[in-house]
Parts: sequence; structure tokens; C-alpha cells
Amino acid sequence: MAESEESGSPKYHSNRRTSPAAFLLGFLREPRQVGSVIPSSRFLEQRIVEASNLSAARRVIELGPGTGGTTRTFLRHLGQDAKLLSIELSPYFHELLGEITDPRFTNHLGSAEDIADILALHDMGQPDVVISGIPFSKMPEGVATRVAQAVKDNLAEGGRFIAYQFCRDVAWITDPIMGAPASCRLELRNIPPMRVYSWFKTADD
Repeated sequence: MAESEESGSPKYHSNRRTSPAAFLLGFLREPRQVGSVIPSSRFLEQRIVEASNLSAARRVIELGPGTGGTTRTFLRHLGQDAKLLSIELSPYFHELLGEITDPRFTNHLGSAEDIADILALHDMGQPDVVISGIPFSKMPEGVATRVAQAVKDNLAEGGRFIAYQFCRDVAWITDPIMGAPASCRLELRNIPPMRVYSWFKTADD
């Protein structure tokens, strides 16, 4: 079925495979790559959108988009000339994301550690925003550190790194690399409750 964007934006196609059942199946297949057994709530999605200032963003990366529920929400808030690149490690979720046909969207199967190479592959400049749903608490520490460093190295000056997590691991991994978060908001209207962290890349970084 087709789902419309906000007024003036392109249309893209949705599919029932982005349902909670599909998300649960992905969790059962690859539990170490998924932070929850159900998709993000609309309340959490709205909090992420606000923290990201998506309406002003032109180049956005989403790390660990899962079944694409958050991806579709982000596309509804992005401008017509914006680009959204997803980086998904799970072949199962990557296949589901392939059902999104919005021309602004690029679906990449790979690791968040390789952001620089992936940006170059898709001829995409430094992102204004990087949004991560990857559960840092389930990553080996070395991998988590490399992901955080890759985000900092490739984020545009003044750009935002937004991470929504149910554990605090992302903070002690990212703080030594990007400094203390600018904000941390707890969204209780989600299962499980999630913290939304925000970092900004400054000239000093």
C-alpha cells in the first residue's frame, strides 16, 4: 500500500512486514543486534525527531533502522531535497528496508564502523545528523568505540549525534570521544523506556 508524506513531499511505499511481528522475528533471529522486542513507539519517534531537528537537516544517517518504522517517520519530517542513508547490519532487516521506495532514501547493508567508506560509496557528503538505534550495551567495547569514533570523524561541524538507548553504555563509550551529551531525555511511553542522548560536533572537536 502507498503511504503519503507531508504536503509537498514525495510518496513512498509501506508493507505489513514492518509490523511488530516482523520486528520480533528479527529480534529472535539476531538478538544481539536488536535493542527491543517491539518497534519504537510514536512518542519515542517524536522525541527523536525533535532532538534531531530533522526539518532543517539535509543529510541524515540512521544506524540500525530495524524494520523501518523510524525510517518512515524520519522521511515524513525531512525536506524534499534531503537524503537519508540507513546502515543496517542484519540482512533480514535490510531486506525489509528495501520496500521503502522514497527517492531520498538509500538502504545499505553493512557495519556502522565503516561510515566513511559507505558515504564515499554513495557519493554522500558529511551528514548533519546521525541517529543510532544500535544497542551499544550489546556491542563488544572495541566495536562500540569504533562506531562512536566513526560518527565523530564523519559528522559535519555543528552536526548532531542522536542515540536512543535503554541502557547508559552509549554515554560512557561516546563521552570520551565527543564530550558529555548536550542532553539526555527519558521517554517512558515506550517499551522498554528509552533515553534519547544528543551530542553536537563543535569546531573544538
